[in-house]
Amino acid sequence: MSKHKITPNDLYQIEPQTENQGKVFKLWDEGENLILAGSAGTGKTFVALYLALDEMLNEPEYDKIIIVRSIVSVREIGYLPGKLEEKTAVFETPYRMICDELFDGSAAYNKMINSHQIQFETTSYIRGKTFDRAIIVVDEMQNLNFHELDSIMTRVGENCRIIFAGDYLQSDFKSDGEKDGLMKFLNIIERMSSFSMVQFGWGDIVRSGIVRDYIMTKEMMGLK
Repeated sequence: MSKHKITPNDLYQIEPQTENQGKVFKLWDEGENLILAGSAGTGKTFVALYLALDEMLNEPEYDKIIIVRSIVSVREIGYLPGKLEEKTAVFETPYRMICDELFDGSAAYNKMINSHQIQFETTSYIRGKTFDRAIIVVDEMQNLNFHELDSIMTRVGENCRIIFAGDYLQSDFKSDGEKDGLMKFLNIIERMSSFSMVQFGWGDIVRSGIVRDYIMTKEMMGLK
């Protein structure tokens, strides 16, 4: 692996593990923007980040990946101690781990952060920005309210693609009004010809057998 900028040859090539993952790969190859929804453990974030990395590294019209998520339930990150990078670091851990797997370790995530190939954004600081020449991955979408989701969509500039991932049955929101915001947003997206949704189910859980059993049992009991 290069000591500096990550190249296409550094990325492990992966194949879809389930039928729905295969649908995601196909739709992405066809140029669709995506909504990946469904249970935990189905590989939504892993697949989204892999597809974004593969596209960004191989297609010259894109020069970065922008990962967007809400990082605190109260959305008041300014009240947390430390610099912005310190406040967000713990929430970047899943993406760092995915990159370690896809690039055989080697601190790939940090290298791409330093070379501006990956940019991590919190919805607390997204207002006023415009994203160009980017693949945008919006993770944990179930914890974003309508205003945040709307703000993300209106940040999209020239030469961009976008993937939303999350489980709308697992929202951290307490009020029905905030929960309804996601459904309102999805109703808009579903009417757009440039988006396709793939719904993941129990058969798509790719984690260990005990994790699959636990998630299935929990959801059958109606627990979140």
